[in-house]
Amino acid sequence: MSKPFASVDELEAGWHTLNDEERARAQTLLARASRIIRADCPHWQRYEIRTPGLCADTCCEMVKRAMLADQNGAPAGVSQMNTTTGPFTDGYTFANPMGNLYMLDTEKRRLGAGAGRAFTLTMSRSGE
Repeated sequence: MSKPFASVDELEAGWHTLNDEERARAQTLLARASRIIRADCPHWQRYEIRTPGLCADTCCEMVKRAMLADQNGAPAGVSQMNTTTGPFTDGYTFANPMGNLYMLDTEKRRLGAGAGRAFTLTMSRSGE
């Protein structure tokens, strides 16, 4: 089993101090996020060499998004907000209501996922 790209301490340093229950969940999510990065970005090593810490940063952001969905207080994780009080209406639309781990398109591009390569093929034998 591969080591996670980031530690719980690194997640806390870029976000906030976690309680014991959050730390345990974060450890599990960091391992899962690391597996997703390795699976979705086959050339991650090349980009990590160029920019050390890039995989750890991406891993922490993925986990932070997933953990924000667990907190029931708005507006963290809310993309739209509405509630009703008398004639006034407001409500909430959560950006990640299931707390899924996912990579943003920009994060995938930073790690080389989906990067196209150009090449040519010669359709005739040489010398013809």
